[in-house]
Amino acid sequence: MASTKKVAVVTGSNKGIGYAIVRALCQKFDGDVILTSRDEGRGKEAVKELNGEGLNPKFHLLDIDDVATVDRLHDFVQQEYGGLDVLVNNAGIAYKNSSTAPFSEQAEVTVKSNFWGTLNVCDKLFPLLRPHARVSNVSSMVSQMTIKKCSNEVQERFKDPYLTMDGLKKLMTEFVSLAKEGKHEAAGWPSSAYGVSKVGVTVMSMIQQRQFDAEGKEDIIVNACCPGYVNTDMSSHKGHKTIDQVLPGLREHRHVQPQRTQNH
Repeated sequence: MASTKKVAVVTGSNKGIGYAIVRALCQKFDGDVILTSRDEGRGKEAVKELNGEGLNPKFHLLDIDDVATVDRLHDFVQQEYGGLDVLVNNAGIAYKNSSTAPFSEQAEVTVKSNFWGTLNVCDKLFPLLRPHARVSNVSSMVSQMTIKKCSNEVQERFKDPYLTMDGLKKLMTEFVSLAKEGKHEAAGWPSSAYGVSKVGVTVMSMIQQRQFDAEGKEDIIVNACCPGYVNTDMSSHKGHKTIDQVLPGLREHRHVQPQRTQNH
């Protein structure tokens, strides 16, 4: 029989911002916290480190690009808890500025993980969300700069208040296709695979909130947050913020501040 204990899941949390979020949740969240990683060894080592601080997160394998691992996480949460209370979609990738990989490859791989991988996790886990659940999709300040570099036409398509998830999927597919053809700039798209992928995450969050509101879900809130420039592997440790300093910012700086449908 599933437990009624509350549970939080943080993707990509064996290091960096995700690790700090797990630590903070373990200190303040009234329930179990599941640390996930695509590498079992690194994930369990991260749990061991937090155990040394007197914290007790649980580990579950998750590669957001591997549908089978997403399915197994869904089944685990459903069987053990019967529902989900907090979901933090932190997992993502970024090519280094020094990368010599063709832009076509960067666009396809980055969007596949950051947008499609995150969306797949949401599609699989959202049916488990309980009333009053909270979802935080980790976006980036880079997305705000990137949208400004898009042509007015592309910007208007992203900012359309009636944009559907299918419409957003079409936009993201279009960007990758144009990048493969070397025609994305001529079509009004910037040469920032990471930035476009995170624009997708932000707009995805807005659409998800509209969907929950339309379905009359009981106080389920989706936000897209911008951590800022943080000292992590992704930034090659050039960021000026520590992983712990970023947490107050996640509460203060949000791309998405939807209207709540019910008071709480």
